[in-house]
Amino acid sequence: MSTTALKMNRTIEDLTLSVTQEIHVKASLEKTFAALLEQLGPGNETPDGKAMPLKLEAWPGGRWYRDLGDGNGHLWGHVQAIKKPTLIEFYGPLFMSYPVACNVQYRLSEVEGGTLIAFHHTALGLITDEHRTGVVKGWTYILESVRKRSEGQRVQ
Repeated sequence: MSTTALKMNRTIEDLTLSVTQEIHVKASLEKTFAALLEQLGPGNETPDGKAMPLKLEAWPGGRWYRDLGDGNGHLWGHVQAIKKPTLIEFYGPLFMSYPVACNVQYRLSEVEGGTLIAFHHTALGLITDEHRTGVVKGWTYILESVRKRSEGQRVQ
């Protein structure tokens, strides 16, 4: 069987990705949401601590992208929904430069002692094994950084 034929026989599990995480933050909804926008935007960095600032236009239809300067960059997605300070949702390819559609949701709710962030990332497409395994580490790092930022701790 040819390599092309093997790729044509993918299962739905091969073409989908689902990541769900929650984190409790000892800070108000407003402070946590502001920290989330900072972390997803100019304060973004990779799990190894390398700065990777993104631009985030926090309104419906706003872009979420990496600006490399001189008209260069990478579109991560668009804001699908925003309800400050309880929801921001994106759709787009994110960091994947191949045929894929993603939805990312951050839902914040007030709980005893602070805020609960419920995170969901779902994707459909030709997802590489590298991205399939790496996303959990990346999203965990972002959520932990939001928690630290919200609670006044040093990120990194």
